Amino acid sequence: MTDYAIGDIQGCYDRLRDVLAKVDFSPSRDRLWVAGDLINRGPSSLETLRYIESLGSSAVVVLGNHDLHLLAVALGGHSPKRKDTLHEILDAPDHNRLIHWLRQQHLCVHDPERNLVMAHAGLPHIWTVSQATEFAREVEQVIRGRDADEYFQGMYGNWPEGWCDRLEGMDRWRVITNYFTRMRFIAPDGQLELATKESADHAPDGFAPWFTYPRNDDVTVIFGHWAALEGQTGDKQFVGLDTGCVWGGLLTMMNLDSGEKIHCDCA
Repeated sequence: MTDYAIGDIQGCYDRLRDVLAKVDFSPSRDRLWVAGDLINRGPSSLETLRYIESLGSSAVVVLGNHDLHLLAVALGGHSPKRKDTLHEILDAPDHNRLIHWLRQQHLCVHDPERNLVMAHAGLPHIWTVSQATEFAREVEQVIRGRDADEYFQGMYGNWPEGWCDRLEGMDRWRVITNYFTRMRFIAPDGQLELATKESADHAPDGFAPWFTYPRNDDVTVIFGHWAALEGQTGDKQFVGLDTGCVWGGLLTMMNLDSGEKIHCDCA
């Protein structure tokens, strides 16, 4: 069995199948780790979602901001944005099953045997791995439970700006979500700066890319979300897999055993 991790697919189903074909991927033998943003903005969100769901236990999935946006539209009463490509999912006959499956996925996955963490936006330096997985499980239970409607109604926003143990309810859930799905630049004390989306050398004053802060462990962190990085972090501990497929860049997949990266040109 070979485990592969793949960056933001965002509904680019044909490119997904192209890159999987390069390694002769077989769900009966291999496993695919998906670093979030399965859908939206690309041309084939429904086909992508159906395919990843069909992999069953051969897929390890974390939710990205676009995946949560779909759930917010489906469950929280929000409207699709102008550039969204979600209508085919919302109108599909298997819509309820797909939404239910998406709600069962994670915000953060930890594989202690590989000493590996995967989260869509990354892992903030202010949290240990055990804290991160604990906070992720907390919000995952909300997404799957009776408070899901409340969560998705109030999910959007940049407040609170940083973590505090005393946070409760929606404020606590929102900031945990923002660390896992929206983080790029962060301050030494953990304050998030969520407006800037440019490359790592465009950090606002007082902030730096989250992966430039030292950690007290050697865990490998796999993430997507930040296409402007073009997969470059300058540190092998932090593996960026969003290389801008939906924007005409590359779809990138990595062999977790060998570290080899496999690309598909999306131009």
